[in-house]
Amino acid sequence: MVDTASLVDHVREHRSGMAVDLAFAVVWVSVVTALFRGLGSPRWAYHLALAGGVVAYYGFFGSLAGARRRGSEP
Repeated sequence: MVDTASLVDHVREHRSGMAVDLAFAVVWVSVVTALFRGLGSPRWAYHLALAGGVVAYYGFFGSLAGARRRGSEP
């Protein structure tokens, strides 16, 4: 059983991060879908591009975190 109070606390604590994650996913899927429907590409290539979103997500936010760390150093 899920403890509702702890779930609500978790969402409150990570709200902005969850919103950014959702926005990235929606934009990625929308762009890939529009691009691949327009090109008439094979289904496997479409699914491969969607899966590439995982790599793109970690690459983008990893480099962003690295840039922030370098920017905060004296």
